[in-house]
Amino acid sequence: MKTDIEIAQEAKMKPIMDVAKELDLLEDEVELYGKYKAKIDLNAVWERLKEKKDGKLILVTAINPTPAGEGKTTTTVGLGQAMAKIGKKAVIALREPSLGPCFGIKGGAAGGGYAQCVPMEDINLHFTGDFHAITSAHNLLAALVDNHLQQGNQLNIDPRQVVFRRVLDMNDRALRKVVIGLGGRTEGIPRESGFDITVASEIMAILCLANDLMDLKERFGKIVVAYTYDGKPVTAHDLGAEGAMALLMKDAIKPNLVQTLENTPALIHGGPFANIAHGCNSVVATKLALKVADYAITEAGFGADLGAEKFYDLKCRYAGLKPDATVIVATVRALKMNGGVAKDNLNEENLDALAKGIVNLEKHIENVAKFGVPSIVAINRFPSDTQAELDFVAQRCRELGAEFALSEVFSKGGEGGVELAKAVVDIVEKKESNFKVLYDLELPITEKIEKICKEIYGADGVNFTKEAMKAIEKYEELGYGNLPICMAKTQYSLTDDQTRLGRPTGFRITIREVRLSAGAGFLVAITGAIMTMPGLPKVPAAVRMDIDSQGKISGLF
Repeated sequence: MKTDIEIAQEAKMKPIMDVAKELDLLEDEVELYGKYKAKIDLNAVWERLKEKKDGKLILVTAINPTPAGEGKTTTTVGLGQAMAKIGKKAVIALREPSLGPCFGIKGGAAGGGYAQCVPMEDINLHFTGDFHAITSAHNLLAALVDNHLQQGNQLNIDPRQVVFRRVLDMNDRALRKVVIGLGGRTEGIPRESGFDITVASEIMAILCLANDLMDLKERFGKIVVAYTYDGKPVTAHDLGAEGAMALLMKDAIKPNLVQTLENTPALIHGGPFANIAHGCNSVVATKLALKVADYAITEAGFGADLGAEKFYDLKCRYAGLKPDATVIVATVRALKMNGGVAKDNLNEENLDALAKGIVNLEKHIENVAKFGVPSIVAINRFPSDTQAELDFVAQRCRELGAEFALSEVFSKGGEGGVELAKAVVDIVEKKESNFKVLYDLELPITEKIEKICKEIYGADGVNFTKEAMKAIEKYEELGYGNLPICMAKTQYSLTDDQTRLGRPTGFRITIREVRLSAGAGFLVAITGAIMTMPGLPKVPAAVRMDIDSQGKISGLF
């Protein structure tokens, strides 16, 4: 089979204005970025479509990710293409890829095989410049903090308690910890700091939770950048920064419109970290998709224990969204790996390992049910899957009361997702979603964290370090106790130990740190060592990439 980029480069794309017209968008609502990319003017669209009934909202999530691969984004794209095959008007709403993982090891985020969004090279590289705008707005605020310290420090900021770091959209481990302000009195106040990757920026999280430009600006003003010597928070508003930050984001707030290989419309906008933030595309893109299509198909980062929980408890809570169904993507290979099979042996039939590993899928099915949302399991089929293995998964799903469908969109495109698309439509039409969030915001911070850990992960309880408890007490004293929780945990396990696969029991979760994201509107509860600035691998993907004299790119997936 051809590589992803070879398939993408052979795509027969429609002019993006034609794609926009299929969504009944008007020419003055579409801002072209070349022939195949565009931004949507939200103000014009909302005013015209605000009374229109929303379509159905479908979330695509997955089991805990493994090196065997699950194909969540590929399934999302393929499902959108398949909807068109069965005569349904669908729009895909995805996150934008980060340059760091693109040149590192993870790869892009535009799907794969014959279920991709195009132009793939543009989407995975600079796209429409949203990440550059976010980086600039973030670093403007960081510069204003250090300038304030240099120019007399009227706000009485304690340089040792500046919590707002700088960002860069690249994997660069050398910048994780830096010392700035060296070189003398005119070069700034010396202090320790560091860089995070742009997708970990609070600006990114805010972009993806804001309802419009003014909401974005108001949230910017709430960002806590530092604390004074007597422990009071200092915000971006205190520095007068939110206006300048917002004007840098005036175009970035607008959703990006592209298409799939089969010309299905796709809104790709925003890309917050699925660990330190909520891992979902923007609220404005999802709401727009609901207005212009019968089915809005979106995804959330990592497995359902992180992605789906945050989608429900953070994004849906803030945006007033009600998901109609959830697709849980799994592979026989990944389930066997959860059952103890080494990666090199996954091509061999092993029903015993499958029986042991399927408990991971079972837990995610149970978790989605806790939110009152109907679910369907999508098995992303691999050539090595045997009929006996597929029958085993199907039977177990039936026993759990979960719908089940095969997906072969990677190799067959939309045609390979018709069975899944029909099943999704069927479940939406027959089962009502009784969506509800997991916890009440008025609960104490510790109880909200415990509820997530016990009910979603299956933990026996939670251990809080002294540092975490001290931070919790401070946030409650400062009036931030009623914010929702954004869990930062390894994606590979239901526990905080990435080596414990399947469905572990008899464990406790340790919260080592709690951070405040006041602008985004959540508290980050950190378990284990969460990396906010990744490094490059020994052989980065970048060294395999090239471009010829005709501008043709190679090596990009």
